[in-house]
Amino acid sequence: MKVSIVTGTYNSEEFVGDCIASVNNQTYGNIEHIIIDGASKDTTVSKIKDAASRVTQLISEKDNGIYDAMNKGLKLATGEVIGILNSDDFYNSKNIIQKVVDQFMDESVDIVFGDLYYVHQQNTDKVVRTWSSGPYLKGSFMKGWHPAHPAFFVRKRVYEKYGYFDLEFSLAGDFELMLRFLEKHQLKSAYINEPMVRMRLGGASNKSVKNMITGNKECYRAFKKNNLPVTILYPFIRLIPKLKQYF
Repeated sequence: MKVSIVTGTYNSEEFVGDCIASVNNQTYGNIEHIIIDGASKDTTVSKIKDAASRVTQLISEKDNGIYDAMNKGLKLATGEVIGILNSDDFYNSKNIIQKVVDQFMDESVDIVFGDLYYVHQQNTDKVVRTWSSGPYLKGSFMKGWHPAHPAFFVRKRVYEKYGYFDLEFSLAGDFELMLRFLEKHQLKSAYINEPMVRMRLGGASNKSVKNMITGNKECYRAFKKNNLPVTILYPFIRLIPKLKQYF
């Protein structure tokens, strides 16, 4: 079973090497790493070329944001299973992809996901908080639950049938996609009960209060677009699981 990892980059010279190394070091052999760069102005592209033992495709051109870049990578992917790894994130251990593949050996499983560590930007051994989602249960999204997207793997056939990232969502495109796959279409998933990815703090959706408010509004709109019931209190409800990450 071939696994495709898609990474979007833009001016990512500081951390992209860690991302690539964590893919290169996976014990599972049949992996392609596709990197879509948004025409970086720093040394990102050269650093990718220097570190890229498993990078099969590197495209550097202007795009319409991170979800546009991800869509480009998804459409280029030739693996049966696809994961998306942000340029400043990296896999928590060398056997993560093997564990994902083991779950996908069940042909009825369309999605595999696990947990995530938020870590300090410079000292990535320092875990700031843990995102432990638990398995999906019908109706969970309405209660503020959702998986960690960097630890979310999907069969290619699912993207081809149910669509890619919706570019109407600038900050919550990953949320909308997971909501669509799990809650709307009720695709079968398997949960791996361990942190699969280390994510450096400082993502786009959490960079400012304005972004957090915009992201919450987009999440609410994602329910509406997918014709799923949602309360106007949802932006507050979704904070409850996040607060639990600190304890």
